[in-house]
Amino acid sequence: MKLSDISNGPDWVLWVVIILFAALSVLFLSGRGSWLIAGYNTASKEEKAKYNTKKLCRVFGIGMTVITLLLVVTGLFENVLPAEFVYIAAGIILADAIIMIILGNTICKRRQDGKRHTER
Repeated sequence: MKLSDISNGPDWVLWVVIILFAALSVLFLSGRGSWLIAGYNTASKEEKAKYNTKKLCRVFGIGMTVITLLLVVTGLFENVLPAEFVYIAAGIILADAIIMIILGNTICKRRQDGKRHTER
């Protein structure tokens, strides 16, 4: 059974989501869009000062790009991919989200003296 056999609804919905995710990827990769990151946008100024905003946006931009590319592959090869690909895609998206959260809370944090967390 192919992925196209189990998909419901029009294909244009997937392509609208792909365009939206691509726009978010560009926004994050350009260093803007930190106001879209949950938790960061509601943090106090003191808490925000603990993070490198450009690096945080870059991490989330790369993560969003991975999801966007996965959706593009799904849209382009819907007639070729097996139906079980949905489970693989869901696993990749979950792993990507976990990695974004971990990297956002490790390499994007600054030390108390203003240096990056990974410097020695």
